[in-house]
Amino acid sequence: MKAGAPDEATAAHAEPHPLRATILNEVHARPFTPLRTPGRILHFGYMTDEAHARADRQNLVELCRREGVAAPQSSDKHFRVELGDLLLRWEQHSEFTTCTWEMPGSGDAPFSPPAADLCARLQSRPPPGPLLVAVDLQVAPEQSPPIAVAQFFDRPSLAIAENSDGRAVYATDFHADEAGFVRILIVDRGLEPERAGALAQRLLEVETYRTLALLGLPEAQRLSPSIARIERRLAEVTSEMSGTNDLAGNHHLLDELTTLAADLEAGAAASVFRFGATRAYDEIMQQRLQTIGERKASSFPTWTSFLTRRMGPAMRTCVSTESRQAALSLKLSRAADLLRTRVDVELEKQNQELLKSMNARTRMQLRLQSTVEGLSVAAITYYVVGLFGYLAKALHEAHLVPFEPAYLIAGFIPVAALAIWLTVRRIRRHHLGNDH
Repeated sequence: MKAGAPDEATAAHAEPHPLRATILNEVHARPFTPLRTPGRILHFGYMTDEAHARADRQNLVELCRREGVAAPQSSDKHFRVELGDLLLRWEQHSEFTTCTWEMPGSGDAPFSPPAADLCARLQSRPPPGPLLVAVDLQVAPEQSPPIAVAQFFDRPSLAIAENSDGRAVYATDFHADEAGFVRILIVDRGLEPERAGALAQRLLEVETYRTLALLGLPEAQRLSPSIARIERRLAEVTSEMSGTNDLAGNHHLLDELTTLAADLEAGAAASVFRFGATRAYDEIMQQRLQTIGERKASSFPTWTSFLTRRMGPAMRTCVSTESRQAALSLKLSRAADLLRTRVDVELEKQNQELLKSMNARTRMQLRLQSTVEGLSVAAITYYVVGLFGYLAKALHEAHLVPFEPAYLIAGFIPVAALAIWLTVRRIRRHHLGNDH
């Protein structure tokens, strides 16, 4: 082996990362399916939570077992299976599941037979959740004279465009027909089956993600009155703050701001996923349209211009609502901080007044204590001198002391008073020393 060459044997026998296979297979999970002309696709999108998604996967496994074909693995998020002349594409996403049925088209006029009749051919399988997307896509060959595309759609909402090389014209009105399907017509001007399959899948994704992106609009409309109410009340509370100086009033305003902030955060927490998903779905839709590379094909608007004009206000409403929530949350936080500061200042003032009153009471107690100590010294001196008087008289009567007892008592008074005062002082200093 050459010096510095990688040890290929070691690399080949190294233990692989547990997610390596998943990562490598992800880019191959959704290949474009070749689509013959004429062809027909019925595409469904269902909103699914974790329980619905688990049940739908089990239903798909049972369907495959009944038909004697390979079933999806427990980790598969994308799955394709042929069921006779039908091809089923199943995809499971974070909050929705799609089922796409591909079948040969008839040589009759586009969208014949009706999609409702075709549904009877599909394998019976419980829907995984509430239906959100239903698309009937028809791939028809170019004819002479050309197909009058507008006759199959609502003209005021019709959008028509060519793909980047002009080999296909596709149209829709984004309206649901009598059976509940949004119709998409692709006129094949020479597409290879792979190109036709790629174009059909991208158009289905545009319709799917367009519908999912608009789920944020009802949420924004639901939150707008609440946000407006909080904005108005915040302006009123801010105005009231300038005229409220007492602690009770500031406490009341602070409680109200806290309630407003809680209401706002509850709405923001409930909508944060929806608004984030709306942005993501809108970006995916725009990327799909850019990948197709639309060109104007008639006097009717292209899909890009139509959706920009019709969906733009809805997306801006969602963005505006989310921005209002963020800005209002910041304003509420600032107003609450200001009120807390005022409350803290008021509390500091009350504490200062309390400390002043405590200092005054302490000084009064010290004066009373000094007075009591003086009285205590006088009282104790009186009792000590009295006891000494009895002793002096007894000594005089026993002829042990030649002096009159009155002179002895008088001389003993200052000595006793000084001794008692020094003793009381020593006791007080001892207690003060222990306190420190």
